Amino acid sequence: MRNAPSLQALKLMHLMIATAGGRMAEEVQHDIRLSEIRRIEGMKNHDRASLTPLFEELRAAVLTFDDSEAMEVTIGGFLDEAVIKYRHEVSDDILVSWYFARTFRRMAEESNHWAILDRQTVFHLGSKYSVLLFQHVASLAGLEFVREKTFTVPELRALLGVSEGKLDRFADLNRRAILPAVEEINQLSRLTLTARPNKIGRTVASVTIGWQEKDDPREAKRELAASKVGRKARRDGTSETGPTAFPATGGIAYSPRWLNIKKAAGCNADNQKIAADFRRFLSDRGIARDAGNIEKLFADFCCKVGKV
Repeated sequence: MRNAPSLQALKLMHLMIATAGGRMAEEVQHDIRLSEIRRIEGMKNHDRASLTPLFEELRAAVLTFDDSEAMEVTIGGFLDEAVIKYRHEVSDDILVSWYFARTFRRMAEESNHWAILDRQTVFHLGSKYSVLLFQHVASLAGLEFVREKTFTVPELRALLGVSEGKLDRFADLNRRAILPAVEEINQLSRLTLTARPNKIGRTVASVTIGWQEKDDPREAKRELAASKVGRKARRDGTSETGPTAFPATGGIAYSPRWLNIKKAAGCNADNQKIAADFRRFLSDRGIARDAGNIEKLFADFCCKVGKV
């Protein structure tokens, strides 16, 4: 997807897909009311004026599909046209009608991409980068023998919709886009992602994104049902009064308390791996992530791992 839309527009896009359901590959008019749009997290204050630019973003998005078997590249769009009907705007009874573009309808007909995407996860994700990464990985997660994909840095920037001149240094791209997206997807979805930079000399040339289905997705489901307030703290395993639990998923790259414990132990292990290994250590011994001595346990674990 080129000219990737904003987070709000992406959520609207997925709501439109979910509303169309089994008819999204048909050349028919689809309808949705403003009240349904306002039910989505973060979109409750929309009106005609604020919806208009979102549809403009969707109309400007470009879908490019390279069919290597047919040796054809198709360039098209998501949206043909949308009409916002505001005759009864005074009573908030606004109706939106639209037609999907031909390219999207062909993709919907020939692919199971949209069928396997978890809509609830998309509606709760808090950044454009998370939505774009999740929708791409979710389209690959059903492949039987594929568990990772390597992207050059320019390919990953394009996938995440990072515009020219923004986050030019890989360190910034990693810190502000890649890792936060991976952490959020791990917290809210049925998948666990990893991101592994690959260097040529001292330069990061590509990033390998790996994924696997969670054995037990109940924690993610509970988080989707929980309040958005405090979500980042729950992801990091912290609260205003201090640590509450070791992070349930993902690494510790954005958990300063756990990072400091690891560094104090003189451990140089990968942040993602040591978190996964420590959770496995706790599970094998029946120890809760919020045990009273969880910090000491993690410090001891880091000491045993040592320098790698």
